[in-house]
Amino acid sequence: MVFQKRIIFRLFALCFFPILSNAQSWQTKVNPSVFDELRARQTTEILVTMREQADLSRVSNGLTKEEKGELVVQILRGTAERSQSDMQQFLQTQNVDFQSFWLINAVFLKSDFALLKQLAERSDVATIDNNPHTQQSLLPQNLNLPQPEGVNIPWGILKIKADSVWALGIRGQGAVVGGADTGYDWTHPALKKKYRGWNDTTGVANHNYNWHDAIHPDSTTATNPCGTNQNKPCDDGFHGTHTMGTMIGSVDTQLIGVAPGARWIGTRNMDRGDGTPARYIECFQWFVAPTDSLGRLPQTKLAPHVINNSWGCPPSEGCNLGNFAVMNTVIKNVRTAGIVVVASAGNSGPSCGSVQDPPAMFAPSFSVGATGQNDTIASFSSRGAVSVDSSFRRKPDVSAPGVGVYSAGPGGVYRNLIGTSMSGPHVVGAVALMISANPQIAGQVDTIQRILELTAKPMMTTQDCNNTNGTTIPNNTYGYGRIDVLAAVKKALLYRRPATKTIDNQSFVTVSPNPFSTHLTFYTEGVEGEVLVEIFNLNGQSVFAERHIFSEKNTLQLALPNLSSGVYFYKMHDGKRSVGGKIVKL
Repeated sequence: MVFQKRIIFRLFALCFFPILSNAQSWQTKVNPSVFDELRARQTTEILVTMREQADLSRVSNGLTKEEKGELVVQILRGTAERSQSDMQQFLQTQNVDFQSFWLINAVFLKSDFALLKQLAERSDVATIDNNPHTQQSLLPQNLNLPQPEGVNIPWGILKIKADSVWALGIRGQGAVVGGADTGYDWTHPALKKKYRGWNDTTGVANHNYNWHDAIHPDSTTATNPCGTNQNKPCDDGFHGTHTMGTMIGSVDTQLIGVAPGARWIGTRNMDRGDGTPARYIECFQWFVAPTDSLGRLPQTKLAPHVINNSWGCPPSEGCNLGNFAVMNTVIKNVRTAGIVVVASAGNSGPSCGSVQDPPAMFAPSFSVGATGQNDTIASFSSRGAVSVDSSFRRKPDVSAPGVGVYSAGPGGVYRNLIGTSMSGPHVVGAVALMISANPQIAGQVDTIQRILELTAKPMMTTQDCNNTNGTTIPNNTYGYGRIDVLAAVKKALLYRRPATKTIDNQSFVTVSPNPFSTHLTFYTEGVEGEVLVEIFNLNGQSVFAERHIFSEKNTLQLALPNLSSGVYFYKMHDGKRSVGGKIVKL
């Protein structure tokens, strides 16, 4: 279930901080809620978004997940390091502590009015938003419904036919799922052996690269039952443990997870159910490039294939029309790195337009509504279209079981819970099974999501939302329908990533030798005419760009003796289609 949070709207008092008549004044960069916070507290946490944002358009779908992750991180980090240099020097001279983000080019800090004004007056700053801390979490309801005697597989798993996928020998092996939530009871019997940090042979856990805690000490965290900055997983509610159980949980004959053969890693992005934009961004950034327990030595190759997000960021937590673009960019960048971002649609239904909070409202998110045992949409499940930003985009994308879902709880117990928070993990598990069945689709987010949509059981309704008829597929109640993981896996098995990089169905390109010393040769079939060949370094900067015509032997040789040793990415474009790949210079 997506957490229900009481939304508090505060009016911005113009009399407190007068707005200058000049439309280009520094105040226009500042979200009005920041002034509201300063009026009440004198200092407040702010997120300063830089004007320059990284261009990830060069990241080709032809790359593997690992190649996408490596290139995305290099471009993002390079942009942030370069453009934040002056800002960081200024903050250091002011003795201001700050946290630098690169997933979105931004800086997080605590500010008073005088510092706020100085920052907003800078030409390299685009916007400044607040980061409020709330203490008003409402956790999902425990239905106290007993699991039927003699049944060890929850109804939701049977409904989406995950058990039929297991019968094929596909249980999630090789797939890694990530969870951002209230934390996790990693020692729960249904979760422990599935935790990537657990070594069953030695009986020792290694939490480096497998866990990150974004709950840091402040006035609101003093009574947190888990404490702060934990170096091993802990659940300060019960929400996270339950969602993870639905993704991968199992012990003996108790099979509560959709993909019981997958491994999991996690982050804590909420303090007893309450998050902030900075916490959410910090966890997404860690997932794209997991680090050790001290935040060092990021490894993109250890990023998960899919992330579950059974949470929403309402205005009370700082997400509003003024900064939706910031959070949307964060989700988009994670997705570009080859990671599927699954988001619970929310529990504000049944009204139309009730999908209204990040991350579910954004196009890059794969949003999930909740259905019951008879496949009827749950009354609480949020509906589209997304009207809060006037985009009126259709949501959710699909639906999945979310009423009376039986899964794990902290302390080794099991509980039935209700909400779209329970639906999202079913989809995450489905993605893990698809990747386990066919590892070639790993990182191909468009392909994965499209398969889930096309194989879902079509569901219709009499409810028409925002000029979309409920009898059409997709619609704003069910999306494309309730997922069918058996059908999705069968379709995923048909996908075959070519052994070479393809330009279209009739042509392909290979590179040799790779690694190379001075000369690089491209071999093709079916490519004719002029092509533009570009080579980029790991920061995404172009270091070579020339137009060439392939020879009669369908080869093109480039002399690159002056290129420094290292890893590069090439892109070849013939005017209509493009192909890319990784090359290594010795």
